[in-house]
Amino acid sequence: MKIVILDGGVLNPGDVDWGPIKALGDVTVYESTSRDQLAERSKGADVLLTNKTPLLKEDLPAIEGVRMVGVLATGYNIIDVDALAQRGIPVCNVVAYGVSDVAQHAMAMLLELCRHTSLHTESVKNGDWLKSKQWCYWKLPPVCLEGLTMGLIGFGSIGRRMGELAHAFGMSVLAYCRVPKDPPTYSPFAFATLEHLICASNVISLHCPLTKETQHIINAKTLANMRKGAILLNTSRGPLVDEAAAAAALKSGQLGGLGTDVLSEEPPKADNPLLTAPNTLITPHIAWATTRARQNIIDLTAENIRRWSAGTPVNVVNGVSNA
Repeated sequence: MKIVILDGGVLNPGDVDWGPIKALGDVTVYESTSRDQLAERSKGADVLLTNKTPLLKEDLPAIEGVRMVGVLATGYNIIDVDALAQRGIPVCNVVAYGVSDVAQHAMAMLLELCRHTSLHTESVKNGDWLKSKQWCYWKLPPVCLEGLTMGLIGFGSIGRRMGELAHAFGMSVLAYCRVPKDPPTYSPFAFATLEHLICASNVISLHCPLTKETQHIINAKTLANMRKGAILLNTSRGPLVDEAAAAAALKSGQLGGLGTDVLSEEPPKADNPLLTAPNTLITPHIAWATTRARQNIIDLTAENIRRWSAGTPVNVVNGVSNA
């Protein structure tokens, strides 16, 4: 079996092991692949693996002969899954590879927005404490999470883990999802409508996929309906948030803070309004990037290929089950 990894550079810069995939056949790893390189690099491949290299309808002639496509991630919006289904090519993604990793990153941003640890560390290093006449001082007062309400938009594995972390900090938890089921055992917890969650939460954390229905689920209207000073977290997909509306809400003080690991365009353009918005933390899409999570992606992708090769495919996102 010939396996081609189109863009393995970010997933594995050398600190995790391709071994589980290499054990399955002849594997070629490219750091990145452009559209004009796709046909040459895909020639003769049985399995094509991509992280962020698009595979769209117009790319199908370039990957003729490929029998399976694997996504080295959970999100697959960079792939035209319907076009591949029409060709009988299954698309398999990786799920639940970094549940705690992403939730911890979201919580880290929330704690930074509430406790201002970096701000005060820099202040101390700049000599402000040395010059102080008091035994303590603060640039901004810290905020305690206990007693506040966490609103989770999306309640899959990561959303559920985020709820557990919020509960551990003494927060009440609300969750909005398409099909409310299996409520957690901790309390206070409740499923809620999107409208109620928006109005009632002190912190809103996004954990839903990017679809036509969820694009700009955070917009000027929802921002206006939030509690004044609420905090927004996004470790899911950048286009869930109308960035211009969020920047305006941050500047007006309607939105008290934003912690985002994702943007609508990555890398961003210099005129992205969030880059200059106040009370904003932006990390470069790294919530998923622990060595543990990245090795999980490789291990789970290898299992996807094994199961597909054995005729019992799993994690198929486009309904094609043939091997």
